[in-house]
Amino acid sequence: MKEQSLLQSYDLNGLPLKNRIVMAPMTRSRADNEAKVPTEELHGTYYVQRAGAGLIITEGSQVSEEAVGYINTPGIHTEEQVAGWKKVTQKVHDAGGKIFIQLWHVGRISHPDFHNGALPLAPSALNPHSQAFTPKGFKDTVSPKEMTIADIQRTIADFAKAAKNAMEAGFDGVEIHSSNGYLFHQFFNATSNHRTDRYGGSIENRSRFLFEVLDEVGKVVPMNRVGVRLNPSLHGVFGMEMDENTIPTFDHIVERLNDYDLSYLHLSEPFTDVSEIPYAVTHIAEHYRPLYKGTLMINNEFTRETGNKVIENGNADLVAYGKLFISNPDLPERFRQGAPLAEWDKDTFYTPGPKGYIDYPSLEGAK
Repeated sequence: MKEQSLLQSYDLNGLPLKNRIVMAPMTRSRADNEAKVPTEELHGTYYVQRAGAGLIITEGSQVSEEAVGYINTPGIHTEEQVAGWKKVTQKVHDAGGKIFIQLWHVGRISHPDFHNGALPLAPSALNPHSQAFTPKGFKDTVSPKEMTIADIQRTIADFAKAAKNAMEAGFDGVEIHSSNGYLFHQFFNATSNHRTDRYGGSIENRSRFLFEVLDEVGKVVPMNRVGVRLNPSLHGVFGMEMDENTIPTFDHIVERLNDYDLSYLHLSEPFTDVSEIPYAVTHIAEHYRPLYKGTLMINNEFTRETGNKVIENGNADLVAYGKLFISNPDLPERFRQGAPLAEWDKDTFYTPGPKGYIDYPSLEGAK
């Protein structure tokens, strides 16, 4: 009987993966809120339980204090955080897993409560009219501070330093979180970027920040150990609205990424129904497969069947799974056996402690 496409091994630009199933990056809010350090007990156990994935991509981890926008999320910009992550990566490697860290800056999806009263940074001073989950609960977002050139240059340096820290912490690579309405996406989108300098206006200018970050990251991390995540048809989330230039912008970005020897390009299918938006792309993998020549990873609500199909059809090389990995730590083995999948408890997605984090049993443990 032919092995499922998802379970076939894969050469990730020189990094061997035992299967094509990727654990998607997911915020889980289990780090200490002050030091933002991952722990061997919680984070280590959580990721080791899921080391059967071909590749793990960690939750978004801040590249600086300015990058923070959620409570209890880890960082990768202090020695203590690097030391904490080093224990996690060692455990994952000992279990035979591969692990990348997602480098994160939320931009305007933050609140002054995280920054000692200072405004969050963003391409333009435009309020996303969303909510931030602060230590004091949900609060309405505010109009951020428009980043100066000095702010942009400092943030580029923060990403490069965080990438260097990640390699010192033992990660197999890094993913740049340029997706889902956060800082990079805010530069890309004309509704959140009203700049008139070299970072605004034209498609080339609005995408400049990403490529300047990649150029600097590439000085400290081999480019074949760098992934990029994009969400081209994001609409109605965190103040992101599509217009007639949205898809041409992402087409330009994806085609330019061919000039970089990336580990992979990680794309998301639409989070919301965009079928009535005339300039949206409703089938992301199918649209971008001809444009991108490297490894293409796709995610968002794939099943065992649709995951195998998207690979068999040649529209993706890897499939990332999110919530299914929360409640099924041994997801690849369940796919292999065609076993039932456990349901997740959304009430414990972001709550501190082990409940809903490391207490989901494997097939063997469930017997």
